[in-house]
Amino acid sequence: MCRLWGALLLLGMLLSPSATSGPVNPCCSFPCQHKGVCVRTGASGYECDCTRTGYYGTDCAVPEFWTRIHDAVRPSPAFYHFILTHFRWFWDVINNTFIRDTLMRLVLTMRANLIPSPPTYNSKYGYLSWESYANLSYFTRVLPPVPTDCPTPMGTKGPSQLPDPKLVAERLLLRRTFRPAPQGTNLMFAFFAQHFTHQIFKTSGKMGHGFTRALGHGVDLGHIYGDNLERQHQLRLFRDGMLKYQIVNGEMYPPSVVDAPVHMIYPAHVPPEARLAVGQEVFGLLPGLMMFATLWLREHNRVCALLKEEHPTWDDEQLFQTARLILIGETIKIVIEDYVQHLSGYYLQLKFDPELLFGAQFQYHNRIAVEFNQLYHWHPLMPDTFRIRGEEYSYEQFIYNTSMLTDYGVEALVEAFSNQRAGQIGGVPNIHRNLLKVAIGVIEESRLLRLQSFNEYRKRFNLKPYTSFQELTGDEETALALEELYGDIDAVEFYPGMLVEKAPPRAIFGESMVEIGAPFSLKGLLGNPICSPEYWKPSTFGGETGFQLVKTTTLRSLVCRNLKATAKEGTAEEEECPYVAFWVPDTALEAESPERKEL
Repeated sequence: MCRLWGALLLLGMLLSPSATSGPVNPCCSFPCQHKGVCVRTGASGYECDCTRTGYYGTDCAVPEFWTRIHDAVRPSPAFYHFILTHFRWFWDVINNTFIRDTLMRLVLTMRANLIPSPPTYNSKYGYLSWESYANLSYFTRVLPPVPTDCPTPMGTKGPSQLPDPKLVAERLLLRRTFRPAPQGTNLMFAFFAQHFTHQIFKTSGKMGHGFTRALGHGVDLGHIYGDNLERQHQLRLFRDGMLKYQIVNGEMYPPSVVDAPVHMIYPAHVPPEARLAVGQEVFGLLPGLMMFATLWLREHNRVCALLKEEHPTWDDEQLFQTARLILIGETIKIVIEDYVQHLSGYYLQLKFDPELLFGAQFQYHNRIAVEFNQLYHWHPLMPDTFRIRGEEYSYEQFIYNTSMLTDYGVEALVEAFSNQRAGQIGGVPNIHRNLLKVAIGVIEESRLLRLQSFNEYRKRFNLKPYTSFQELTGDEETALALEELYGDIDAVEFYPGMLVEKAPPRAIFGESMVEIGAPFSLKGLLGNPICSPEYWKPSTFGGETGFQLVKTTTLRSLVCRNLKATAKEGTAEEEECPYVAFWVPDTALEAESPERKEL
């Protein structure tokens, strides 16, 4: 249906009078540079609004004096990426000095300032409007859509009709041979990424691709507690702040839909008592997602027990709400100091410390953008098969395997996923055939929402646009395929461009994914209200005990203290904890590549 609608939309654009006759909309060529705003005047004229861009002139192309100085001394993203990922001895020194805080503050402010706040455009409006600002049902967007009256879908460049999305995906993105992530990224990382992002990327199927059901627009743990009050109440025990649970083989797991009657997506053959109920309705799809849901369930109930012990007069509601704030803080801490740290490859040790921004201008508000949703489709992470305790499972055996979690137990899955390599995301065709339909859907969605080209987004995030297909890919075969499909480097679409872009050595994807994705991520994490001066204090989290949990939790501590959690204990053992990380053990990497050395 989506493919048919996309074809009809494009056909309508091509056959409409405005597309075939009369003066061409001059804004279709995106003449305004350096974030200048193009405003059409009359039938064929335009003006560029250069306000606060640091540039002036007809197309905002002439730098002001201080802009010229800044541009002359500013290093390229490739340069500082090289510095941050080399010379480990140097960063070992920096990480133990005050310079670490200074650099972290600089990283946060520079990245966050690239995201407009308050939001500007959305899936409907390509100009500033009150609806774009106030209607939280929309995804926001950084660049306005390509005008509907342009000669081509990408404005003025490229073919009058874009290539079939299925053809694009098969030629550019389909895996021929599994390519493992060069940093040793594992399935623990892959499932964490998927489970974490499902709280913020929730396209509303009923309303359309430009709409979201994640009304919190940030880290609210809707994947644990549900995205609405009714679902939350169905998951709560309403005793001591805890969530509902069941005990299987002496351990705590999510309840079934029999006891927590929330809507979950399972195949018809799965009986109700085997359908685990959690905040996100799709988590029954993969055992890895339900594994993380179980860990967070155990952590929530464990934290509630700690709070109850310290605050015996608190009622169920205060225990629940305070535990939720603690888990939000723990999540952000893990994402910045474990997840983003691994993803970046930086030797600078990243730090979650909201106080670093208290002296800077910073808005504690976030909106999820269409572009962030698009670029975060990291399905190349998924391997060809899944290995657990000596058994190998195909996709058909793995998906909707509702008994795998309780049969093996959380510990066995953690051990298995921590030791299996995930795939490289960008720079090589690496999407498994079973998942290719997702990539096709992403491309179709980008056309329905009329996203601008990959090169236009590079310019928006202060990156130089590519001038050739070879420069973009670094691979002759891929460059030829791109040229055949798109004809013009400025017509390459946003998502395909992200995945075909060449990756630096030992990197999991290309420069654009880092430089465009990181600002969205850091703005969303540090823009959370718990990071504001009004919230960031012990009383918010029930006192120093809860505050220290937020400040000290790591991926390993979260997992280890919840492997053997039971309802009766309310705590967990950390003895004999298996290997837990977002990368496979160094010994495994060294065995694969003996020549691998630190620079």
